[in-house]
Amino acid sequence: MAGRATPGRLTKPLGTITRGTTGINRLRRGDRWLVHDALIAKRLLAPAEPPLVVDLGYGASPVTTLELAARLRTLRPDLRVTGLEIDPERVVPGRDGVVFARGGFELAGLRPNLVRAFNVLRQYPEEAVPDAWGTILSGLAPEGLLMDGTCDELGRRCAWIILDRDGPLSLTLAWDPFTVDKPSDIAERLPKALIHRNIPGEAVHALLTAADRAWTHAAPLAPYGPRIRWRQAANLLREQGFPLRVYRRPTRDNILTVPWKAVAPLS
Repeated sequence: MAGRATPGRLTKPLGTITRGTTGINRLRRGDRWLVHDALIAKRLLAPAEPPLVVDLGYGASPVTTLELAARLRTLRPDLRVTGLEIDPERVVPGRDGVVFARGGFELAGLRPNLVRAFNVLRQYPEEAVPDAWGTILSGLAPEGLLMDGTCDELGRRCAWIILDRDGPLSLTLAWDPFTVDKPSDIAERLPKALIHRNIPGEAVHALLTAADRAWTHAAPLAPYGPRIRWRQAANLLREQGFPLRVYRRPTRDNILTVPWKAVAPLS
């Protein structure tokens, strides 16, 4: 069961103020994935009381929090959404059924069912990630989930990790089929926990290298469009033993999702 919908009184939120850059529809690919993901749907639909979603570090404008609320409410209309910002000057009055408040990794005392933290930990050093994850995860409601993601300025290249209280569950890469040349172009937008691991010998490097090879082998399908080409490339990766999730529905984006153990850092 989720905790209260209003943040508690804090002396000092945990974290540091980041750049706060954002933009309309920048996080649309992650939002679309959340709406259609079976695990997310299960965790948001299961509670008898309206579940709580926290958008952590929404930045200089609350627009992506409002977009998140609108999209997730197609899944569950009674969903509660709170946007948290560590910079008090970025906290705005609530609107459209969304609350905005000051808070950081401690989640302002809330107990959300889902936390989205996009382009937040990217601005921290790699060694700060485990503690930040631990603090956020300890504040979740039972069965709660964390989405730790990163994207470029226009939201065309995205990557995120889904975690529960036991740790990371999966990595997803999602990109615009028409503006990204090859899968490994997403490497520069890997979450902080992986971005420095894209080197020979690490699992995420092996995955991206194999994805590029499969993309090249699927080149004869290029006239049919990048989505069809990626579908074939993904099938080639599965044949090689990479545990890519199979998406049964048509998708706007090229998507690659694997269990965390398939990309976990060596140390």
